[in-house]
Amino acid sequence: MDFKKFKIPLFILATLLFGVKAYIIYRFAFNMELENQMQEFILLINPFVSAFLIFAVSVWFKKQSRQMAFLRYTALIGTLILYFNLVFYRSFNDFITMPQLFQASNMGDLGSSILTLIEFYDLLFFLDIALIWYLSKKKPELMAVSYQKSGKVFALAMSFLLLAGNFFLAEMERPQLFTRAFDREYLVKNIGLFNYHIYDAAVHSRVKTQRVFADGNELPEIKDYVDKKVESDEKSPLHGIAEDKNVIFITLESIQSFVINNEVNGEEITPFLNSLVGDDSTYYFENFYHQTQQGKTSDSEFLIENSLYPLSRGAVFFTHGENEYHSMTEFLGEEGYNSAVFHANNKSFWNRDQMYQSLGVDHFYGEEAYEINNENSVGWGLKDKPFFEQSIKYLQSMEEPFYSRFITLTNHFPFELSDEDSSIEKYDSNSSTLNNYFPTVRYMDEAVKQFFNQLKASGLYEDSVIVMMGDHYGISENHNKAMSEFLGKDEITPYDHVQLQRVPMFVHIPGHGDGKIMSKVTGQIDVKPTILNLLGVSAEEDIQFGNGMFINDRKGYIGLRNGDFISEEYVSTSGVCYNRETGTPVKTEKEKNASTDRKSEAEANNQPGHEEGSPCMPIKQQVEKELELSDQLIYGDLFRFVDFPGEKASNE
Repeated sequence: MDFKKFKIPLFILATLLFGVKAYIIYRFAFNMELENQMQEFILLINPFVSAFLIFAVSVWFKKQSRQMAFLRYTALIGTLILYFNLVFYRSFNDFITMPQLFQASNMGDLGSSILTLIEFYDLLFFLDIALIWYLSKKKPELMAVSYQKSGKVFALAMSFLLLAGNFFLAEMERPQLFTRAFDREYLVKNIGLFNYHIYDAAVHSRVKTQRVFADGNELPEIKDYVDKKVESDEKSPLHGIAEDKNVIFITLESIQSFVINNEVNGEEITPFLNSLVGDDSTYYFENFYHQTQQGKTSDSEFLIENSLYPLSRGAVFFTHGENEYHSMTEFLGEEGYNSAVFHANNKSFWNRDQMYQSLGVDHFYGEEAYEINNENSVGWGLKDKPFFEQSIKYLQSMEEPFYSRFITLTNHFPFELSDEDSSIEKYDSNSSTLNNYFPTVRYMDEAVKQFFNQLKASGLYEDSVIVMMGDHYGISENHNKAMSEFLGKDEITPYDHVQLQRVPMFVHIPGHGDGKIMSKVTGQIDVKPTILNLLGVSAEEDIQFGNGMFINDRKGYIGLRNGDFISEEYVSTSGVCYNRETGTPVKTEKEKNASTDRKSEAEANNQPGHEEGSPCMPIKQQVEKELELSDQLIYGDLFRFVDFPGEKASNE
């Protein structure tokens, strides 16, 4: 290349190279749905708009060396931001938020999980950096620019003009994009990853001030909503049936309901859990949904303890670990229950050491309580079988009645297990993640069976109610092709994706005799009122968004953190209202005519929560209201202004 004839300024070249790279990642690495040509166009232009806005700043540097250094390091930092989001997306199908950056202490525990998300071809994403670095170092006299003030102002004005145009198109395509930003994907595909991060930082700063200005005046509205829209006067038929019994709660890591009563390679995946389905001492909830977001397992803990929604950004355990709560643990503590959590991981992971204090947990048996070595550990730590074996002595030492929670580890991404510990063969598909998933699920199933036998041998079984729940999904949307093959489907539709958020939920009451399969729609937010009901503990003055799972007078839907929902009749996701039983879209007359009316089609796509007349719209609005009120309780730390019966005043 004859660089003497090469007259394109480096900031323009960097914009083009970075824009192309970002677009390729947006379009082909992030699994974002594009519904029309306008969305395609916006997705195409926004990486170039963002790149020009950033790189054009370089023209304000008078010295060539500073101009070139700015472009080098800005391109590198921008690429790292892109790449970190890409790796994160491969695991969580989501984008990094500001609160998660403060969870860096977790990174040391991710270990092999991160390595499995890195591909050899990722090096290609850094080729433009190498070129920019070379040109800025070796050819600065050709790459630098020296504009008059008017030229610099023109570059700045052009930057903001392009940005304004991008935002205008985004607002046209998705009205109220910024005020109703439940879905990070909408933000990224409409304004770009970098503008999303700026927006996210602004939101983070705003919510941090909510606690400072909260004074408790928000509580009457929240309490009134809960009393009218959530609470029920119906008494559960099982109220008090487990009074004074111990509670043993087992969190089944990353298990989804599709493995229950299913086979792989002709073998049952979960033979022991299958045996409990239909067992006369067990209630199995077949339409039970996880409601976690970025906090995953910690979000599931937060949901079951508080019957509040997790946050849309970050993990409550990290961002609001010092808040006042009135958790299930505290309720039971007021009734004389001793409490403990068993989890063979370090106490700082997900900030559990702080959060468990806020929840009122008496004791946390973390990794220091266990003998862990190379032989009995895999992946994220201690295998489930030795975990339960080593835990039983601590459980036996607890004063009864007790409330204990066990969090398993083996069935955690990347689903590692030796051949020696594998009882079934791996699945054969294009996804190693799905292939490895089934042996680790089976291992967990065997560990739970072993634990049941240990409880019987210890004498604790008969005096306990055993609750088992999947905490969140194990197989993300990134493996839809393999999942559709396993399930015998042509594809995984948005409706199918929501149905795959079902996780197993068992309530096992030894000697009960009336167990059955429960088909009603339930979720993790219902766990707290359900367990308190079983134990005969009243929570009339509490503020919670769930219902007891054994009553009929329920609010009738389960809201997901992104604003989707599942009701007895409908599933709402991706702006479409589906019939829950058939999986077919439910359309209004206006939607039926949308294909011949471009304006109507745009309105149908853009309307947050469906258009007027959709049977899903009233529930959608109620779900969004609940999410808003739950956020107010957390961001404002509003429980500090509530004196609950049975506890000392905690008002500030």
